[in-house]
Amino acid sequence: MTPTGRQPRRRGDAPPGLQRDLFAGDEPRLPEGAVGDRRAGSAPLATRQRPRDLDDFVGQEAVVGPGSPLRGMIERDETPSLVLWGPPGTGKTTLAAIIARRTERYFEPLSAVDAGVADIRRVVADARQRRSAGGVETILFIDELHRFNRAQQDHVLPHVEDGTVTLIGATTENPSFYVVAPLISRARVFKLDVLSEADIRTIVMRALERDEQLGALDLDVADDAIDTIVGLAGGDARSALNLLELAATSTRPDADGVRRVTREAVETTGQRPTVLYDRMGDAHYDHISAYIKSVRDSDPDGALYWLARMLEAGEDPLFVARRMVILAAEDVGLADPQALVVAVSGQQAVHFLGMPEARLPLAEVTVYLARAPKSNSAYAAYTRAAADVERTRNDPVPMHLRNAATRLMRDFGYGDGYRYAHDFEGHVVPDQSHRPPSAEGNVYYQPGSLGDEARPDEA
Repeated sequence: MTPTGRQPRRRGDAPPGLQRDLFAGDEPRLPEGAVGDRRAGSAPLATRQRPRDLDDFVGQEAVVGPGSPLRGMIERDETPSLVLWGPPGTGKTTLAAIIARRTERYFEPLSAVDAGVADIRRVVADARQRRSAGGVETILFIDELHRFNRAQQDHVLPHVEDGTVTLIGATTENPSFYVVAPLISRARVFKLDVLSEADIRTIVMRALERDEQLGALDLDVADDAIDTIVGLAGGDARSALNLLELAATSTRPDADGVRRVTREAVETTGQRPTVLYDRMGDAHYDHISAYIKSVRDSDPDGALYWLARMLEAGEDPLFVARRMVILAAEDVGLADPQALVVAVSGQQAVHFLGMPEARLPLAEVTVYLARAPKSNSAYAAYTRAAADVERTRNDPVPMHLRNAATRLMRDFGYGDGYRYAHDFEGHVVPDQSHRPPSAEGNVYYQPGSLGDEARPDEA
């Protein structure tokens, strides 16, 4: 579609047809359907209410607030390639669209869910033609960037490098693990955080005040209904607006024609808070890390909280059980050797029972491990021994420790000088070396001061 009306000043005027729907009159906008138009009648509320400028953008003050580095780059039209990393509903797509409008660049959106190398080639070819025809620069926006494989990400590299496109990638996953290093080195990474309850409340109130379709419904939304929407959203603006719209449209008008949205109506619609969790993503590792640290710090309540967060979000209970076994050996250790027995028994119970009953042994083992005395002496001892192994990797086994299984081996001195422990008092051989000379004398195991390790040796 060819734009109509007066076009804003820009680096160069692209020939008609190349700009698609980026501009309409004085207001730049995105290609039709890419991010949505708040005036589109069929679009959901979350799409209709997308901010169109930085001053309208709610939250993420550290990233795009006044005086922030990214905002300065946008205002100076010096925006580099970016990777926007954050949970769903925190403004990644919206911010990319705002950058395109503010810098008057052509916006080419792709979703890594269904795009491939052919799509990248098409975008690059169009970008080159657009630049040569009228000096119009292009922003390539890739949503769900982490879903591109290495080959697909590598295909973007040279075009970012030579400036054919400015890349803005959006991802919910840690770029360190999901975006190739060469692409990361060519882009600035900005982390967007979960929106605060105050931010979500502002977004909901703005929608009630500004959205024409909601206004046409003659709504009366109770204060506690808004509180419930904010709580159920879990920091996700899209979730909050979807919940508001669903509650509003599903509430029947009363005799006066007013739709009175109550807390009960919102709870019936939303049912439970949004859980930001991905069994293969960052939330998976962040939650188990919080669980492990709570157990290690002997906080059963904290550990139970994170256990419940994981299980209620659908985490594999056997994954948690395996971590419990590791915790029992690494962090409880010899201060309570029974902890490993309990953890392994818990793992077997989880395997035998399955969910939802598996929650019971998992909770029991969690409390046991959290309350147990702690020692990492075995873990630390192994670490010290492994360091010596690395330092003396090629040292041969001393002859007296080798097994003399054949006459030939005995003739070569295997087993010479070995003294049998049970022939000595206390079943301990005095002064018998059990390591190569280069590793002899280093102490690996240093008993802890709690639980079983604190007890005197019973010789």
